[in-house]
Amino acid sequence: MTKNSAPDLQDQFANKSQAWSARFSEPVSDLVKRYTASVHFDKRLAHFDIDGSLAHAEMLASIGIISEGDRISIERGMGRIREEIDAGGFMWSLDLEDVHLNIEKRLVELIGDAGKRLHTGRSRNDQVATDIRLWLRNEIDVCLGLLRDLRRKLAELALKHAATILPGFTHLQVAQPVTFGHHLLAYAEMFGRDAERLADCRKRVNRLPLGAAALAGTSYPIDRERVARTLGFDGVCRNSLDAVSDRDFAIEFCAAAALIMTHISRLSEELVLWMSPRVGFIDLADRFCTGSSIMPQKKNPDVPELARGKTGRVNGHLVALLTLMKGQPLAYNKDNQEDKEGLFDSADTIRDTLTIFVDLVGGIRVKSEAMRAAALQGFATATDLADYLVKKGLPFRDAHETVAHVVRMCDERGCDLADLTLEELKGINDLVEDDVFDVLTLEGSVASRKHVGGTAPERVKEEAQRVLDETAG
Repeated sequence: MTKNSAPDLQDQFANKSQAWSARFSEPVSDLVKRYTASVHFDKRLAHFDIDGSLAHAEMLASIGIISEGDRISIERGMGRIREEIDAGGFMWSLDLEDVHLNIEKRLVELIGDAGKRLHTGRSRNDQVATDIRLWLRNEIDVCLGLLRDLRRKLAELALKHAATILPGFTHLQVAQPVTFGHHLLAYAEMFGRDAERLADCRKRVNRLPLGAAALAGTSYPIDRERVARTLGFDGVCRNSLDAVSDRDFAIEFCAAAALIMTHISRLSEELVLWMSPRVGFIDLADRFCTGSSIMPQKKNPDVPELARGKTGRVNGHLVALLTLMKGQPLAYNKDNQEDKEGLFDSADTIRDTLTIFVDLVGGIRVKSEAMRAAALQGFATATDLADYLVKKGLPFRDAHETVAHVVRMCDERGCDLADLTLEELKGINDLVEDDVFDVLTLEGSVASRKHVGGTAPERVKEEAQRVLDETAG
């Protein structure tokens, strides 16, 4: 190559859109562009990409890699780009593949060579890993707030219905009486553990990969800790290979999201059952329901039903991410472009679902009479009678057998245990005294379970207040 041929070579590739195009002798086909491009979904990372670039530029200027004038130009150009994106006027190009190259090209258009210097000491590999972590950290914080709000709504409703009797079920058969407040607080506990998992996941999300460059780090004397502090990271990823190729933080988030949706789905299933006219325990506000195109009487609980369905989608994203990562050698591979859509959809789904359920739970209308009537069916206080006999001195297995005979007798008569006379009960076992009716009533049954975690109204009020205190502010 002659000395004078260099400018011609430079001109030959001056109009190539890809940052790497000088290596290739023919352009990428339009089909491959569509197949490999991610800008149509990763442009949601734009603001986080700008934040990361500004922190990187500030660090480069602080160590003299770029001038302070370049840093100021970069900051000004990024401010303009941010405004264009917010106003919907930014021109996204499929030719530029992703959010990073689109922003970089626009920056160069706005500020010239200073924009070209921004990419010094980094790669798209560590850039995208940083953007995803910044975005996901924000999503986790939003979801933690929504979980707090949902737990608070559950606790408020539980406090109001601390003494409202509801049949407790096992195998969907009436088991023992509980209170509706106690039942609601079971979900408050589930969502509390979900919040703990997300908060713990956030610790591993909040580590900075920037500085790992393509895979081996960089020869520039960069200050990664400075960038980490600027962006609010707790620390830096300690291995450059791992930093650019790791996605287990995303998998962990998707696992936490799948559990959140699993708990939402269980609550949804109960809401659907409770709202059925055959059960009639609750009614949902009209804004969460739809009607039928041909049956004018219908009020369908569409939101809980759809939440049940969306749970499968979030579960699927978890499995997809696990499968995506299982066969990848170190370090970065193009496979990892497939991490984003499932991750984005999981975050969108739990955010939207939790937002709706905060409002939905607050609008539940409780039909306490129907709940109590249902608790009177199925001999819900049979265990209480057995416990009563045990406290009087009868071995539990004998007490269990005795009460089973009583239940069968009541079933044949079509009456409840509390409908039997004292003489009839004493005829079954002479340990029975007139205090037996204290345990055979629904109220007596729930009131007797006063231990921590029990369904006694006094305990329910304490637990509801504890959740309210935890979620205050």
